[in-house]
Amino acid sequence: MTGGPSRIDRATVEYVGRLSRVDLSQEEIELFSAQLSAILDYIDKLNELDTSEVAPLAQAVEVVNVLREDEVRESLGAGEALSNAPARTGDFYKVPAVLE
Repeated sequence: MTGGPSRIDRATVEYVGRLSRVDLSQEEIELFSAQLSAILDYIDKLNELDTSEVAPLAQAVEVVNVLREDEVRESLGAGEALSNAPARTGDFYKVPAVLE
């Protein structure tokens, strides 16, 4: 994609729309063609940057997991666990059948 402006033409947008099973108006085709072309042009600009001395990273900022120690605690009883259930049968949630 280097070496000049990228261009997504109408035919490509129409083709992707058909693959996606999305009906696009003529205005949308023009709009998306221009927007996608602008995105590719920006990527071309980014590709011109020298990143040889930039270390690869997975996160833009340092992330540290904050975990608590596992503790054995008393669990909820069935009555409390099911207290907000819309429907129940005994000690179980009642849900609609999904198979006939």
